[in-house]
Amino acid sequence: MSRIDENRDFIPVRIAVLTVSDTRSLADDRSGDTLVDRLTGAGHHLAARDIVQDDRESIAARLRDWCAAPDIDVILTTGGTGLTGRDVTVEAHRDVYEKEIEAFGTVFTIVSMQKIGTSAVQSRACGGVAQGTYLFALPGSPGACRDAWDEILQWQFDYRHRPCNFVEIFPRLDEHQRRK
Repeated sequence: MSRIDENRDFIPVRIAVLTVSDTRSLADDRSGDTLVDRLTGAGHHLAARDIVQDDRESIAARLRDWCAAPDIDVILTTGGTGLTGRDVTVEAHRDVYEKEIEAFGTVFTIVSMQKIGTSAVQSRACGGVAQGTYLFALPGSPGACRDAWDEILQWQFDYRHRPCNFVEIFPRLDEHQRRK
């Protein structure tokens, strides 16, 4: 259920999109395109976009670099969340997280169950926070990216969404690192 408080102003968020794939290029990255279209259509800014190979250390390095970038608020990755041997995106994310947003995977599974039934069990979508940046690992299909954005992320990255949203707590994500 989404509730938009029209008395609050929309605050655009700077979002980076990273596709994890050994075979895709920007020219045929349909899942990345889906995320870019959705986030820019909602009024957010595309802060960066790239493709990285299915390699845990390479993925984690890019996540750390982007988390350290002052002009990136959110990182969405697509691909590598399955069960095969090359699917290491979740492990790379967890190498970087300071805190995991455990309910994201659960809510994503609930949304997916409505679309693909019990096949949703094969996704390991996850979310977390590192260095004041939100990170979400989404499956590599355009449909899954669409579902994650339309049903969860678009609301959580809209400051007007009630009763709460991710945007309103941005200033507090790294409060433990500030001097007292």
